[in-house]
Amino acid sequence: MTITQLLQAAVQANRHSDTAWLDAELLLCSVLGVARSFLKTWPDRQLEEADRQHFDTLLQRRLAGEPVAYLIGTQGFWTLELEVSAATLIPRPETELLVETALELPLAADATVLDLGTGTGAIALALASERNLWRVTAVDLQPQAVELAERNRQRYQLDNVTLFTSSWFNDIPAQQFDLIVSNPPYIERDDPHLSQGDVRFEPASALVSGSDGLNDLRLLCQRSGDFLKPGGWLMVEHGYQQGAAVRELFAAGGFAGIETRCDLNGLERMTLGSYPETKT
Repeated sequence: MTITQLLQAAVQANRHSDTAWLDAELLLCSVLGVARSFLKTWPDRQLEEADRQHFDTLLQRRLAGEPVAYLIGTQGFWTLELEVSAATLIPRPETELLVETALELPLAADATVLDLGTGTGAIALALASERNLWRVTAVDLQPQAVELAERNRQRYQLDNVTLFTSSWFNDIPAQQFDLIVSNPPYIERDDPHLSQGDVRFEPASALVSGSDGLNDLRLLCQRSGDFLKPGGWLMVEHGYQQGAAVRELFAAGGFAGIETRCDLNGLERMTLGSYPETKT
């Protein structure tokens, strides 16, 4: 069987997916250890039986709903290619809005940044790769996630990032940051989407936050002020229907200049605000 024939058969098997061809290409590239351009350059190459069987195994797992990122072990985010695992949330394009907005803030050249719930390290590493004088601290509750993020840090030799295990602020030494950023869990406990699609395979601890999805966002808004310099910023991702509720949480936490921004689909996706120079 040739590369083209295998891809066509895979797309037919996965014909109800909007990303069937891309999924098949990514799986085959992982099996062969090649770039996608190779598939287009050598479409008539005959595949070894072992490679075909390996591909078929991955395809069956994909047809069962397992995310491609978990199957191939990597996911692109910003300008980075990150290792992923079932211990962490898969980085999503929408979260790049946090990185983009953080880079627009009027921060010092040697700003200090705290990334809470770092997962793969996506946000922290993206920021550190763009601002090599920023000092970024990134934490996660799950030791496996911290180990994974550390491997990603080492891959890009980002020495301005420090990673360790902490449940939110609990194990962070007393200090103040210029920016706190987080993509926390924000899905309601009974949300039906938790039993659908890729999220079925992702860790619930990285997705669910109480009956209204706001438990962790409440904590972040309540406690961030103690870890921010005067005039420092808090920035969080949230659900597209949570913008108004999150703005209220920011206001209750004493933040000013509160603003919600939309993702590329025009949906409210993240909110930021600055901690005042003097408390009122």
